[in-house]
Amino acid sequence: QVQLVESGGGLAQAGTSLNLSCVASGFTFKIYSMGWFRQAPGKDREFVAAITWIGRSTKHADFAKGRFTISKDSAKNTLYLMMTNLELDDTAVYYCAASQTLGVSGDHRTFDYWGQGTQVTVSS
Repeated sequence: QVQLVESGGGLAQAGTSLNLSCVASGFTFKIYSMGWFRQAPGKDREFVAAITWIGRSTKHADFAKGRFTISKDSAKNTLYLMMTNLELDDTAVYYCAASQTLGVSGDHRTFDYWGQGTQVTVSS
């Protein structure tokens, strides 16, 4: 099993930045890629970005390109999401996820492990 714990969420003003972290523990050798998803109230879970655990292949959702950057520190088993120029629509619970599936995917069905989520609230 793989355990994922997110942190770094909170309240931020529009136009500012937040940096989310996710620490993985357990059978991390099983992980091929990791990603971030988000879910706003009343909406479906939405892909944000993903990265291979070995190597540096990344994938970002269109809305995230230019504002959000996914990165990792494999030695620390930690995944990051740097979010800049935050918008009101970025308000959501952000989830970290890990996948054992080859490739970098934005499909939540390919992710095997999920964190509990961290709330991000953007105010005007």
